[in-house]
Amino acid sequence: MTTTSSRLTLEEGVLLRDGAPHQVLSGSMHYFRVHPGQWRDRLERLAALGLNTVDTYVAWNFHQRREDRPASFDGWCDLEAFIALAGQVGLDVIVRPGPYICAEWDNGGLPAWLTARVGMRARSSEPTFLAAVSEWFDELLPRLAALQASNGGPIVAFQVENEYGSYGDDAGYLAWLRDALVDRGATELLYTADGPTDLMLDGGTLPGVLATATFGSRATEAFGLLRSRRDGEPLLCAEFWNGWFDHWDERHHVRTVPSADATLAEILDAGGSVSLYMAHGGTNFGLWAGANHDGRLQPTITSYDSDAPVAEHGAVTPKFHAFRERFAALGVALPPVPADPRILAPRSVRVERGAELLPALGMLPAAAARPTPPSFEELGIASGLVLYRATPRLPLGDSTITVAGLHDRAQVFVDGVSVGTVEGDGSVSVTGSGAPVDLTVLVENQGRINYGPLLGQGKGILGGVRVGRRLVHGWTATPIPLDEWSVAELARHADGAGRPGGPGFSTARFRLDADEPADAFIALPGFGKGFVWVNDLLLGRYWEIGPQVTLYVPAPVLRPGGNTVTILELEHSGDRIEFRAEPELGPPEEYVETF
Repeated sequence: MTTTSSRLTLEEGVLLRDGAPHQVLSGSMHYFRVHPGQWRDRLERLAALGLNTVDTYVAWNFHQRREDRPASFDGWCDLEAFIALAGQVGLDVIVRPGPYICAEWDNGGLPAWLTARVGMRARSSEPTFLAAVSEWFDELLPRLAALQASNGGPIVAFQVENEYGSYGDDAGYLAWLRDALVDRGATELLYTADGPTDLMLDGGTLPGVLATATFGSRATEAFGLLRSRRDGEPLLCAEFWNGWFDHWDERHHVRTVPSADATLAEILDAGGSVSLYMAHGGTNFGLWAGANHDGRLQPTITSYDSDAPVAEHGAVTPKFHAFRERFAALGVALPPVPADPRILAPRSVRVERGAELLPALGMLPAAAARPTPPSFEELGIASGLVLYRATPRLPLGDSTITVAGLHDRAQVFVDGVSVGTVEGDGSVSVTGSGAPVDLTVLVENQGRINYGPLLGQGKGILGGVRVGRRLVHGWTATPIPLDEWSVAELARHADGAGRPGGPGFSTARFRLDADEPADAFIALPGFGKGFVWVNDLLLGRYWEIGPQVTLYVPAPVLRPGGNTVTILELEHSGDRIEFRAEPELGPPEEYVETF
């Protein structure tokens, strides 16, 4: 295989950059997981690590949350500015435009409005899906094509889809995507990336397109499989899993330095190119954290630190120094290592109780009445909460209320009193008097599935609510898109006076001197489960089950003068928040790769 129209070319099994032999030393960093005010700092840290390239996914849903609104490419969505910054820092850029990205990102990067329409026919040659992708690529690709190396920019390669071989075998779909990239101006190197098994490579590779592998260990074995199938192609580990992500109610996954460094050495000694996944993980701000499903839903935590060489808050780690030495041995010229970011001094701030949970949410406007509970998608929201209400008659004596087809978690209230929390097809026991009751069900979307055959599932109450065997009809539903609230809306909803210790809103106000704003780690002792905003940024979810204890607050979010932390608690509230001296991501557990 020989390519001649791009900066990176392949010739007789060798990867060349501008005609000279080259090893791609890349690291993944996602612009959508790093505050824009910190993009340059983090890119400079990647360069100091010894990398010559950065790669990023493009999260479609981050740019186009709603179908009736145009895609955004400004502010935090200014992908072009991020790519240009990388070039200024001296890094080549690899772009992974999907449209599916996985990345432990909500819905694998696909907009919820799209999967609401096509369901689980996404990532295939389904015409409705391809038509939507075509419109998206019409908007995205010309922006990227203008930043290619052939046009004086830093982009040197594009990935076709993402690990498709672990999902499906629609070769026509992959060929369509390849052609869609080329037809819209992509002239740089194209490649596919899949796990190192015959099954995955069978489903995910394309003739004439460089095949690469994703793995965390056994590099010699993985490269041997690539050689057996694509003799004459250079070796590239498109994702070297030097760490791992975390789900709620698990331990914090780590990869020890000796383990990760040994595999990196194995890759480099084989002459292979590599991309560290992640080099800098960042944060699942807002409600963008996805979920896996392995017999049960496994929501991903807010932190995406991933035990990466550059930590979530930008500090360099022992893994950073080990990898830097490894790259230095290749003759890489290394910039100085930046100092670690400054951390806000520890402090405790008392909270003021605001509006109680149900009264506050019950004041929000409801959608039109429906005979059955509508889904999130039918209500036109992707994330957050939905408050369902009906007035069924409960029979005299004991009975059960069952929430069927629940995605994902519901708190059930009868006449304003909590009677239990359910997941899946869950039930709660109640005692009725034979009279109608105010039945309220508050459903939380805990993150859309980002990997596997259940991609595209809906959210909300999908199977109805029963009292005993009888379905309940006559519902109102209030969509609560927490991640779309403005600062003014948040303050208005939080205003009120609630019971100490109960669910609902709380606020904490504090002042900082002109020289004080810095990165911070916020903990919420005594709080159970909910969402936290700092000034105008929804940091994300917290949950006392862990492993994550502190949430990262980027320095640009804090400001001299007054600052406000707003908390929406679903279960029980504490009386203070704490800023701590270092991150607390939970008890560690060594990541073990499986296929």
